[in-house]
Amino acid sequence: MTPVTTTSDTIAELVLLRAEDDSVGLRFEDAQWTWREVVDECRTRAALLTSFRMDGPFHVGVLLENTPEYLFVLGGAALAGAVVVGINPTRRGAELARDIRHTDCQLIITERSQAGTLAGLDLGLPDGRVLVADESGYDAALAKASATPPPASLPHDDDLALLIFTSGSTGAPKAVRMTHGRASRVAGRVPFTTDDRLYSAMPLFHGNALNAAVFPAFRSGATLVLRRRFSASAFLPDIRHYGCTFFNSVGRAIAHINATPPTPDDRDHDLKWVLAPETSEADKAAFTARFGVPIFEGYGSSENAVFLNPSGVPGSLGTAPEGTDIAVVDPATRTECERAVFDEGGRLLNADRAIGELVGRNAVGRFEGYYNNPEAEAERVRDGWYWSGDLAYRDAEGVFYFAGRTGDWLRVDSENFAAAPVERILGRAPGVAGAAVYAVPDTTTGDQVMVALELQPGARFDPAAFEEFVETQPDLGPKWVPRYVRIVDALPVTATDKLDKKPLRADGWHTGDPLWHRPPRERGYRPLTADDVAALDRDLAANGRAHLVHR
Repeated sequence: MTPVTTTSDTIAELVLLRAEDDSVGLRFEDAQWTWREVVDECRTRAALLTSFRMDGPFHVGVLLENTPEYLFVLGGAALAGAVVVGINPTRRGAELARDIRHTDCQLIITERSQAGTLAGLDLGLPDGRVLVADESGYDAALAKASATPPPASLPHDDDLALLIFTSGSTGAPKAVRMTHGRASRVAGRVPFTTDDRLYSAMPLFHGNALNAAVFPAFRSGATLVLRRRFSASAFLPDIRHYGCTFFNSVGRAIAHINATPPTPDDRDHDLKWVLAPETSEADKAAFTARFGVPIFEGYGSSENAVFLNPSGVPGSLGTAPEGTDIAVVDPATRTECERAVFDEGGRLLNADRAIGELVGRNAVGRFEGYYNNPEAEAERVRDGWYWSGDLAYRDAEGVFYFAGRTGDWLRVDSENFAAAPVERILGRAPGVAGAAVYAVPDTTTGDQVMVALELQPGARFDPAAFEEFVETQPDLGPKWVPRYVRIVDALPVTATDKLDKKPLRADGWHTGDPLWHRPPRERGYRPLTADDVAALDRDLAANGRAHLVHR
């Protein structure tokens, strides 16, 4: 085959970097492939995808677990100039069909375990455009494609490579555009070598796995170890079995690992470091103490417009990289918020003036937009600035701290504050594995604080101990103390293990979970009974606020 010469830095180039590499490139369960074999499989998928190309956007939906086929299709699409649409497997029915039609998929590649979710849906596809990778027909199509030369031209760095759906925790998922150039540049940020073995159990339809492990593996020649789906109990056995040196996660994965029973040989492994954004300080400390491995996190998003470097300051998002203009801005006035001021106990004293939206004032050029969603783009890009949708505050040294999403504001007795600082404090309570703070309506005006607590294995909620805890925390403001406490088996999360407060807000106090409350002007928590709920509903209705019960 005639070599293809490129002048652009693309995912296709990353794939071809490994074309003559005979080191182990991929391990999955009991199988392994050299990098040369991986590239050969990618070339076959490139020929297969090209054979299905129609007029219009060359978009290929991928509905697979973390299998080698996903990796081969990613590489094959890059070589073919196709755009991979990573389909979220937790979506169902009309929402799943909407995702596929919205992104103009010409073809879907799935597997038997996932194909049933597509049955009977209007996907906007002609017949024969859903390929099931673990059926014989797919093998036959690959065999035929293997005799066809792959495409002779490759994409350029500004060509679209991927559509990555946001988590949808604050609304309908948006399809974030990622070009070849951006993916390739991000791959160079992580300093791996050929001696590294990267454990990738986070879903491949999300940017965390792609940017932290998959693309860096192609660039560095490190070995990529795929796990079909994340399992906390299988984490350490896998790390040992494959000799992994790195693991990437997001959300509550570290908390789940910490909840597994400890063993005397928890430090018997080759793991060097973990990238785990959105992990609580308590979970990071517990993981490092148990496994002897540091956890790093910075701040970034699928949109890639605003990102922060790790600062080493506990509980922080990080600091602004050189050359970026990142600020905390009051969205109403477009003025920069005050720097955070803390008292000797660490309590944030000026939350109402220090917390605002995290904004990139020279970041618009890094935002590549959402596919087919000008309204969402207009919400992100206003007045020449990129508005992240995240609340934050910044201290005098320039270190940023997360304060929640823009919908995470609470207003209690005329005091405005954000949820994330309260969550960090309540997450320190004895026996608590995770905390989600959100607003429920006060019966007369404003909000009251509700917290959903996930407890550590074997722990029980002790209302007296919790009362003592909240009264002795010097950094917990008086209005921040929860009026309501909900005990859940597990906090709800998205498909990428990020906290999802939507179902919690929708339930309010109408739930079958154990509920406790602290009546006004009283001390101590007591169970919230059915009579209490009925009285709350009556008072809300009497004050014209009944419509706020489910929100």
